[in-house]
Amino acid sequence: MAINVNTVYRTVLSILNKEQRGYMTPNEFNRTATQVQLDIFEKYFDDLNQQLRFANRQTDVDYADRPENIDEKIAIFKTSGTCTYDAVGGFYIMPTVDIYGNTVTFYRLGTVVYTNEYGVPTEVERLDRNDFYYTQNSPLTRSTTSFPTYLYEARDTQGSSLIYVNPTSINCPTCISIDFLRKPRDVRWGYTLGNQGQYLYDGSVYDPNVTPGTEGSTNFEIHVSEQTEVILKILMYAGVIIRDPEIVQAAAQQAMIKDQNEKT
Repeated sequence: MAINVNTVYRTVLSILNKEQRGYMTPNEFNRTATQVQLDIFEKYFDDLNQQLRFANRQTDVDYADRPENIDEKIAIFKTSGTCTYDAVGGFYIMPTVDIYGNTVTFYRLGTVVYTNEYGVPTEVERLDRNDFYYTQNSPLTRSTTSFPTYLYEARDTQGSSLIYVNPTSINCPTCISIDFLRKPRDVRWGYTLGNQGQYLYDGSVYDPNVTPGTEGSTNFEIHVSEQTEVILKILMYAGVIIRDPEIVQAAAQQAMIKDQNEKT
């Protein structure tokens, strides 16, 4: 279940306007909300790493297993897809459409799989740059189609993540697939303008290929349990936007208390 973008925006406006402190426009909210969602999403990985380090101290009782709860939040963004082969560059490019037909933005790489002409899948081993090239110098360590390897390059000049595979005979358009995490979609509070120029919420689903202008909305995709933190963090940014240090301080203090309680 997603966090409703209209609920969050109305709550933020209510808090800001309670003492006539200022106003946050839809465009300011959308940019801020997208950044807050990404901040919380990235924090999942640090939290999971911390909880796994102290896993022997944690309970494994249902609903109270912290590593499992964090992984559940990340699972929303787990997907897979087929890489595109660039014959000129000799590398594979990350999917922009997953196996469910959804347009996605690649975020983090998981497992890489090579499927041969007989439909048999083989997991590809990841190597660092030195090992990826030096292992090819000896027949004993050279990669084969039975034991393939890959080099992951985070970004090219166009901003795409790349995979180089050995042996280079693995060069078919659809034989490399990956499990990966997609990036959360940008948050959007869509609206139309009323007769007096006021913003009227448009709850229809935003489609950049169909919906023009400011219409159509996109809810937060992070776990519904993050709603309080989302509101607090947006208020922190809002305090900066309207130049009210009291809001920044109060929201930051509440967010810190919430974060400490989750890690205790």
